[in-house]
Amino acid sequence: MAGTADLSRRQFVVTGTTLAGGMALGLVVPGAAQAASPEMGAQYWGGDAAGLGEVNAWVLINPDDSVVLRCPMAEMGQGTGSGLPMLLAEELECDWKKVKVEFASVNRNIRENNVYRDMLTVGSRGIRSTYEYVQQGGASARARLVAAAAARWDVPVEQCEAAKGVVHHKPSGRSLRFGQIASDAAKITLAAEPGIKPPSQFKLAGTRQPRLDSAVKSDGSAKFGIDTREAGQLFASIMSCPVPGGRLVSVDESAIAGRRGIKQVVKLDDAVAVVADNYWRANEALKALKISWDGGAAAGTDSLQFAQAYRDALDQPMVTARNDGDAKDVLAKSSHVVEAVYETPLLAHATMEPCNATVHLRPDRLDIWMGSQSALANARMAAQLTGLQPEQVYFHQAFLGGGFGRRSNGDELRHAILIAKAGKIDQPLQLLWSREQDMRADRFRPQSAVRMKGAISADGKLEALHIESVCGSIQRSANPAAAKDGLDNTALEGIGPSVPYNRVPNWYTGLLLKNTHIPVSYWRSVGGSQNTFYLESFVDELAHAAGKDPLEFRRGLTDRADALSVLNKLAEMSNWGSKLPKGSGRGISLADNHGAIGGHVAEVTVDDKGTVRVTRVFAATDAYHVVNPNLVEAQIEGGVIFGLTAMLYGEINIKNGAAQESNFDTYRMVRLADAPDVKAALALTGAMDEKGKPKWGGVGECSVAPIAAAVANAIFDATGKRIRALPFKNVKLTELTRL
Repeated sequence: MAGTADLSRRQFVVTGTTLAGGMALGLVVPGAAQAASPEMGAQYWGGDAAGLGEVNAWVLINPDDSVVLRCPMAEMGQGTGSGLPMLLAEELECDWKKVKVEFASVNRNIRENNVYRDMLTVGSRGIRSTYEYVQQGGASARARLVAAAAARWDVPVEQCEAAKGVVHHKPSGRSLRFGQIASDAAKITLAAEPGIKPPSQFKLAGTRQPRLDSAVKSDGSAKFGIDTREAGQLFASIMSCPVPGGRLVSVDESAIAGRRGIKQVVKLDDAVAVVADNYWRANEALKALKISWDGGAAAGTDSLQFAQAYRDALDQPMVTARNDGDAKDVLAKSSHVVEAVYETPLLAHATMEPCNATVHLRPDRLDIWMGSQSALANARMAAQLTGLQPEQVYFHQAFLGGGFGRRSNGDELRHAILIAKAGKIDQPLQLLWSREQDMRADRFRPQSAVRMKGAISADGKLEALHIESVCGSIQRSANPAAAKDGLDNTALEGIGPSVPYNRVPNWYTGLLLKNTHIPVSYWRSVGGSQNTFYLESFVDELAHAAGKDPLEFRRGLTDRADALSVLNKLAEMSNWGSKLPKGSGRGISLADNHGAIGGHVAEVTVDDKGTVRVTRVFAATDAYHVVNPNLVEAQIEGGVIFGLTAMLYGEINIKNGAAQESNFDTYRMVRLADAPDVKAALALTGAMDEKGKPKWGGVGECSVAPIAAAVANAIFDATGKRIRALPFKNVKLTELTRL
């Protein structure tokens, strides 16, 4: 019988059965995955050198007319690895059924003056910040193919056109397949780059297409970073100082002396790693070590202290981030002022695949295998750590088992390189963070507290809004010298410049950045995840104080076409205004997040014991233009569940300076029984930007931001009780007073 080390994920998917001996979870029909077309390879990384048949850096065409398209962005489930190739194919005019996709080479990008740009898959920018140059890559390749065919026929280029992988000479009816002229096309130099299509001319982009990685992820053959296996590979497990910023004092290795497979213990300034011939042995040995840490002054801190400090800081002077009109004066003169304080905790990223990196460090070359949201930046960081030139670093991008911002920092890669250097390891070395290391050594979503005041006129209109926010700075956490003016845009998303309302005449937002020793970083929807909860819950409070319907009240706050489109779609989808059964409630929330407008209507039921169940969520989005509606709707549905987990359960508690939650038993996810029925829809307005170009919005983040407030507002609708602090698991609804 094969050992567990020999059982691949693919074999498990194919052969796995239930404990009761029931039907296998997965079924693979021989040849089925290979026949699926177009497709993305199981091994996501591509070659680092130009291949035969390459027309340009974006497009390679084989003699059989199959087309390889390069994707410069990471694929972590969001579908960019399917959407960007659709844009390339749209301009190339190839046969979509013959397309294969691979990851663009990081090494080549370094050597060829950033031909693939920054390769940074963060901030919902996979499409919205790349569409133009990706389309240009496809259009340029098509122009070269057409020019090559025209040269072979000795006819004017204007008489030729490309369609479905063939160049046609319109007057004579002659044609040449792309595969016949690819090598000639590669030699063509264009006098000028061709223009790209506007969305109104799209034929493939904008249509519903299956995602390209479904087959390889369904049969288990997709290569994630954790799947890397190279000849002679060693494995490492690491433990960082539990108190961030602390240091290692000593390690007693006697408990693991003579253990089978253990190669060495590597000590870093703030961490200890064990290297072995397999991961299980490394991790078990690590747990057996007796380690002494020095957490410093931060070891005396806890979450209760932090929460009180953030609330107290609301009374300190603020840096003005927004000041329209004179909100302070209007509030001072108003006879109807509503005031509330809201707060949210630290949150972990909790990706399904823990952080990992495999490195092979040699005197003149470094190979890296991992899934990264910032492959180019990580490769350059690796060059600095090793003393190699950037072009000596070869980064093999793998599929990512969840990112959410966590896989942009490269902490795991830094650890792997430091272990390889300190241990003088010249074999491939895979560092895999345990789930406990992954959660406790996270860079968390910032903690924050907000105080809001609103002035309501006699006829129920919002005259002024006054917001004071105390929030951890992501910029300063990465660089203490950052945000010298006291403003961090990530802390202002959703309460400062990026809000869906433009008809509030007096609006003040003040910000105080407050960091602790706990590192914070980007978390899906970034500032919007907390600030939309604050603003949209408070807007709901204002609507009820004004005696207005919450949806109609929001309509009165904006005349933006995109915001109204989403509100109208939500009203239609949810049958807003219809009567719900006793014990049920409906709440709405709207967000302007990462270049798109997203909105949710949540429905809940509440029993006599105060138990809440979220039953349905209606989600609408205006991202203006989309490449593949299937991908967008899947993103919206996933964002709802991701945000719902944070709203209901998400919380990292600090005790003695260290994070206490360490696995999914203490950091709970929304489970199947908790999951509501989610209905997603698009409310596209097809807007143009200020330069007259098509506007593309992000969707991975705006789908997260609205859900917490929508649920909290629904709970209020059902019970008359307002939720002002998250997570909801800490709220005893029966003890709250009705407002």
